[in-house]
Amino acid sequence: MANPDNSKPDLLRELNVWHAMAIVVGTIIGSGIFRVSGEMMKDVGTPSLVYLVWIVGGLLSFFGALTYAELGAIKPWAGGEYVYIRDAYGPLPSFLYAWTWFLVAKPASVASITTGMVDVLSTFSSLSFLSTVCFTIPLGTHAMAVSYGQLVAVAATILISALNYIGVKKAGGFQLVLTSLKVLMIFGIIFIGFTAASGGWGNFHTTFLGAKGGMAGFMAALVAALWAYDGWNDLNMVSSEIKNPERSIPIALIAGVALVAVLYMGMNAAIQYVMPSAAIAGARVPASLATQIAIGAGGAALVSAGMALSMLVTLNGTIMSGGRVPFAVARDGYFFKALAEVHPRFHTPSLAIVVQAVMSILLLLGGGKFTDFLELAIFAEWLFYMTAASTVFVFRVREPNTHRPFRTWGYPVVPAVFILGAAVVLFYTFKAKMETSPIGTMVMTAVILGGIPVYWYFAKNRTTTEGTEEHRGS
Repeated sequence: MANPDNSKPDLLRELNVWHAMAIVVGTIIGSGIFRVSGEMMKDVGTPSLVYLVWIVGGLLSFFGALTYAELGAIKPWAGGEYVYIRDAYGPLPSFLYAWTWFLVAKPASVASITTGMVDVLSTFSSLSFLSTVCFTIPLGTHAMAVSYGQLVAVAATILISALNYIGVKKAGGFQLVLTSLKVLMIFGIIFIGFTAASGGWGNFHTTFLGAKGGMAGFMAALVAALWAYDGWNDLNMVSSEIKNPERSIPIALIAGVALVAVLYMGMNAAIQYVMPSAAIAGARVPASLATQIAIGAGGAALVSAGMALSMLVTLNGTIMSGGRVPFAVARDGYFFKALAEVHPRFHTPSLAIVVQAVMSILLLLGGGKFTDFLELAIFAEWLFYMTAASTVFVFRVREPNTHRPFRTWGYPVVPAVFILGAAVVLFYTFKAKMETSPIGTMVMTAVILGGIPVYWYFAKNRTTTEGTEEHRGS
């Protein structure tokens, strides 16, 4: 969409509803579905409770998607949650959201996805060298070792960032094709599980006796499930580049989260059909072990390939969405002006994408220390999910006459349940982190609050970049 005076390039609406749905599905489904069944079984102990957790997590995510569908339809602009929080509560809370996303959450997500992908590739015997040190970087009296795997992770970050740099339509096409392959592969794994000669419905009545149990176990399993469902909100960050967003965003969010829930339920059922509860709890990657039991050694390789493919698609969606947040903040004048620039040829927030890639690479070369930040960032993510979702009430009251192409089903109960669920997750997550990593929790809190003086600096020297969708009222 070009500016009326054609003086500056702007983002273009080049993604259709299929691209949008691929962003939702492809970004959500990473490695979680292949791994978390075992962790959840350790927490709750029975197949019925594992399914209850999947259902509760799916409903919470679906309620969040329904709420975001209304917000995305009435405010289809770059930055998504940043825009909702800004318009409802003002620039400081929205800046803290963007600050946390830009400084910690998105770079750490990119780094964790690429590192996880390398871990999966390392399971192939021909790629076992990935854990070997390639060279060292002298740092005063110490030296930083860099492995071949880290170089592969860096290369993946650069390649996918470059794809997003040269056009959102190209990145969207990549997302659509590989997400389709991912979905077909997951259906294939489900089919293999249910056709296993050694499987049986009796496994659904088994129990893992060593489970954590109780409310603490249920909440731990729910956090794992919500982590597997995480990523549906990324679509709203690229709202400025979606065609007919009033229709496409609600369709993509609702259909996308529903499809993911079906795939997750099916995958979990297939795993349970193949193995008893104790075996699931003891498996590092339950989907891999179940497929190996069903079709032999080739099954593990199939799942590993599926996980690597899945994480590559998730990486693309994460990089695509992440670059739009600092872009939106900079356009409002609260961050470095250069990050608000749109590439004159490719019509992408090019510098924002490059900076995000650089920050991710720095974390990657840090040797995995980012993992603590990523775990702690989950708390910040749910804090902002809750805050962003609450804005639907603010806009309903403050802007009753605004045209709403989509209205959240079950309002006000659905968004209220999502907000309450997010608050419960926040409480248990914060409590667990204070018990296991109190210093890290305080550091993460300090990082978030550290955005306040940064905000004051930019607010004092603020100059707004004109030509955004918000300022044009489109």
